[in-house]
Amino acid sequence: MTTVVLVLAALLLLFVILLLAKTVRIIPQARAGIVERFGKYKQTLPAGLNIVVPFIDKVRYVIDLREQVVSFPPQPVITEDNLVVSIDTVIWFQVTDPIAATYEIANYIQAVEQLTMTTLRNIVGGMDLEQTLTSREEINTGLRGVLDEATGKWGIRVNRVEIKGIDPPPSIKDAMEKQMRADRDKRASILTAEGQRQSAILTAEGNKQSAILNAEGDRESQILRAQADRESSILRAQGEGQAIQTVFQAIHDGNPDQSLLAYQYLQMMPKIAEGGANKLWIVPSEIGKALEGLGSTMTDLAGIPQHSSGSKTRVDMGSTERPQLGGSGALATSELEKANAAVEAAIAEAAQAANPRAVQPTSTDPSVDPGEVPPAPPEEPPAS
Repeated sequence: MTTVVLVLAALLLLFVILLLAKTVRIIPQARAGIVERFGKYKQTLPAGLNIVVPFIDKVRYVIDLREQVVSFPPQPVITEDNLVVSIDTVIWFQVTDPIAATYEIANYIQAVEQLTMTTLRNIVGGMDLEQTLTSREEINTGLRGVLDEATGKWGIRVNRVEIKGIDPPPSIKDAMEKQMRADRDKRASILTAEGQRQSAILTAEGNKQSAILNAEGDRESQILRAQADRESSILRAQGEGQAIQTVFQAIHDGNPDQSLLAYQYLQMMPKIAEGGANKLWIVPSEIGKALEGLGSTMTDLAGIPQHSSGSKTRVDMGSTERPQLGGSGALATSELEKANAAVEAAIAEAAQAANPRAVQPTSTDPSVDPGEVPPAPPEEPPAS
């Protein structure tokens, strides 16, 4: 009897525990429980502790309400220009209606995958390879719009669609690499040619400016050199004129005799022999007379007076100051004319003094030769 009571008590305890397990259901956070009664939807259990009717109500599914990420394997897609590319996608979605996600579609993840593949082939089929590689954003937007519209009745919201990779065939990759390499080489050649062009232009501009500056510098240098030569010639001519006046005045003041002139003849002899190519000497005809006059001052040299007669006339040598230059670097016209007149007068007086026969009056004595100059009276000795 006691054993039967213990067995019954144990069975009762076991039944109570099983009843509690069937009655109390705990749903995790961000989950939703679908309850069915006799195979028909009864209610949706929220997160937390829930009480159901044991052996009548059954929690069929626990749906995850969090945003989920699903990556699909690469799928072959044919482009408009009949090239096969492999495209793999990533989808972010979230269950918004657990009842629709449970009863409207058997497997919503597989349904989303197949819908993504068909939509992707439809979008990429209208693009060529280059558009497919450069229109990722357009493809993503088209996929998201189609998926969001199709999965709305399944209680699913597609938040984002991204293309993870687009892989063209290996032959197309090689051709694209060659094309990109050729394009880079082309751009490099264009940039190099443009740089050389700019360099040549800048070099030509620099040479042009340099030539212009050199020409201007040469012109100014020639102008200044010409002005300097002009002023130098004018000053040299004026100096020569003053030198002639000084020499002529010294001749007048010194009253030279034939001994001095004979000595001057002898001083000119070494200058005649200067130069290694001088093989022929021209000796003046008066050299013998000059030597005779040097040996004996008593012998008269034809055409050279022993003593000067008459009064001495000094020649006006003009101003010895350096003439002032005008604003343009030239001498004043009036002073230049005065200097030229003084030089001409000095030259004329020197010519008259060197050729006294042209100015001697004709003698009335028939015994004297008209072309002969009478000898000067002997010089008196100085008083002791």
